[in-house]
Amino acid sequence: MAILSGLILFYTLPFTMGTVPVRPPPPPADLHLRRNASSTMASRSPAMVAAVSSRHFLGFFTYNRCFEFKSLSQMRYPAFLSRRRRVTTVVASAGNLTAPSSWESWKPDKTAVATPLLLSDVIWPAAGAFAAMAILGRIDQILSPKGISMSVAPLGAVSAILFITPSAPAARKYYMFLAQIGCAAIGVVAFSAFGPGWLARSIALAASIAFMVIARANHPPAASLPLMFIDGAKFHHLNFWYALVPGAAACVILCLLQSIVCYMKDNLKF
Repeated sequence: MAILSGLILFYTLPFTMGTVPVRPPPPPADLHLRRNASSTMASRSPAMVAAVSSRHFLGFFTYNRCFEFKSLSQMRYPAFLSRRRRVTTVVASAGNLTAPSSWESWKPDKTAVATPLLLSDVIWPAAGAFAAMAILGRIDQILSPKGISMSVAPLGAVSAILFITPSAPAARKYYMFLAQIGCAAIGVVAFSAFGPGWLARSIALAASIAFMVIARANHPPAASLPLMFIDGAKFHHLNFWYALVPGAAACVILCLLQSIVCYMKDNLKF
């Protein structure tokens, strides 16, 4: 009987094991690292590296063609290829950006036109400009025996920038004083080296623009100071004092008036 039971168990065991679900063994812990390493090594194949590096010389067409090559790892892991395609699309779209046409610069700014304009936005800047020229004119009367004039033409442009666009980069105090002092000193040096004439004016203006670009001091009214010194005989006796008077000294008064104008525009609207 025991022998018969053993024979029955021996012949039925394979069929019994075939019906039992068998769970496959878990993958090793470093399988993900192996896949990443193989994907990285395959993505850095010589063909791919050569195609990517050639884009600096042949443009975006060669850069896009390099992704037509699909290695075995890319076919197995398409996420790498899709990420590369997204990068290609971004680069190509950035390269298609074009500068606005010259005709656009002749049109008014639509955002500025759409902004509602209050009467106080007109009155307070105009009142600040009137007060500035009145104060500087009174100072001229006091300093006239010494041959010093404070109400000069470039200060009209400075007043417009400070009172109309106080948040513009040209209205920053650091840029304004740096450009006023530097450009005025350049005018004095140009006049001392080349005398009055077209050569001194040309060199002084070119040097002033170069100075403002290098110093990141974008303040356009300051570019007229060297020209005014070279052509204005009444300023020659100031020599290097011209770097402070009238430009920088008058800007101190204009900055004080600007703070008053901005306060009135923000708090007294009508």
